[in-house]
Amino acid sequence: MSNESMNILDHLDELRKRIMITLAAFIVFFIISFIFIRDIYEWFVKDLNMTLTVLGPLDIVWVYFSLAGVIALACTVPVLIFQIWVFVKPALTDKERKATIIYIPASFILFVGGLAFGYFVVMPIVLNFLLGLSAEMFETMFTPDKYFQFVLRMTIPFSILFEMPLVVMFLTSIGIITPEGMKNNRKYAYFALIVVSVLISPPDLLSDILVIIPLLLLYEVSITMAGFVYRKKLKKEQQTEDSPYHS
Repeated sequence: MSNESMNILDHLDELRKRIMITLAAFIVFFIISFIFIRDIYEWFVKDLNMTLTVLGPLDIVWVYFSLAGVIALACTVPVLIFQIWVFVKPALTDKERKATIIYIPASFILFVGGLAFGYFVVMPIVLNFLLGLSAEMFETMFTPDKYFQFVLRMTIPFSILFEMPLVVMFLTSIGIITPEGMKNNRKYAYFALIVVSVLISPPDLLSDILVIIPLLLLYEVSITMAGFVYRKKLKKEQQTEDSPYHS
């Protein structure tokens, strides 16, 4: 067998190992979440001024598995990010390893920050607004699947979109994008973000606005962070060129 074939097999074996570790972490977190599912459920509905209505016994099973799955997935995210870093680490230089290791805790903090923003800021405003529309007109009853679908829709997109500054910084550091390019394409980016906001938010104007404004602010923050990384990158390249050992 050639060395190239052996290297490919080694990479595949390493990838399988990282996937198995991530899956094992997910299973462990799922089991722990399932054990404490009643406490988790009560925490999610503690501010809801009504009792959720189940339409059948399978709805209860759906709630248990869905909640445990979402909590396990959220807890597995840092493990997944770390396993990805371990997989690509051999291909990085020492400086690149030191630089990229910073992205791991930052990514997790942004992920949690997005979840918290969606759950504690956006969701209560949208929920109260929607309930206000039905006041004295309808008898409001929520089923667990509808309510938790709403919760996920108000939180998961933010946890992903809050990673934007970090992704932009990384793409800037490897030369794929520049701050000037982001500024020049701002109107196209705004249009794309508005479309995404409308797609992920409930079909009402307030929800759209509450999602659009944070995303546009995140884009502006991303430009600022990209500028910081870009200037640092140019400075390092200039120092390399001025070095007497540079040929």
